[in-house]
Amino acid sequence: MKSIAMKSVVYLAVVSVLAATITVAAAGEAQIAVAANFSAPMKQIISAFEQQTGHLVRASYGSTGKLYAQIKNGAPFEALLAADRKRPMRLEQEGLVVPGTRFTYAIGTLLLWSAEPGLVEDGPALLKSGDFNRFAIANPKLAPYGEASIETLEALGLKETLQPKFVMGENIAQTYQFVDTGNARIGFVALAQVMRDGVIAEGSGWIVPSELHLPIRQDAVILTSGADNPVITELFAYLAGDEGQTIIRDFGYQTRASD
Repeated sequence: MKSIAMKSVVYLAVVSVLAATITVAAAGEAQIAVAANFSAPMKQIISAFEQQTGHLVRASYGSTGKLYAQIKNGAPFEALLAADRKRPMRLEQEGLVVPGTRFTYAIGTLLLWSAEPGLVEDGPALLKSGDFNRFAIANPKLAPYGEASIETLEALGLKETLQPKFVMGENIAQTYQFVDTGNARIGFVALAQVMRDGVIAEGSGWIVPSELHLPIRQDAVILTSGADNPVITELFAYLAGDEGQTIIRDFGYQTRASD
């Protein structure tokens, strides 16, 4: 009996080693470009994906405009998760995308935000009052959230009045930092940057009604450089699947399921 038990233990140990070896052998790597506004949910998605698959995903975060330029200049990215539809569609037209891989993975929400609790209650009233020194927005030429910010101010008839107070971030992450550090008292950020468990976890904010700007539809594409990398295909399947989409919604984005 002891001999049989010992053989069983040895067998299980060998199977475990073989399984680990197979997992390591099957593990791969991918390098992707991700819009700055999506950094928090993407880090969580990557962590869950890596734990499930054993793969390694390296992500570079930045403004969609800059990431697009880097891809055009030969940066070794295999996929792009943009903050808009325009750049992924442009990359498609330029022959740099695997046909049929573009899809909307998230729909962003714009937030007028301050690090000061209670300051932002009636967003339009606060903007009209001008009771703030600097107003942070993302560069509309580089960041889709910056475009949405300008569209919102134009819809409210306040762009020209507030323009002298603009502090412009290169991307939405830098814009958040301006407000978080007090360099600007208020600013337009992505709701996902401050939402935790369905509530604004810090400061105070006003969720901008979607009718004040064009939808912030965020598209993802597999680039031709990633066409033969199965890790990218698996990652996109996870991103579009129930687990990935649930994480995305938890950060305040809309998805196809919530559309």
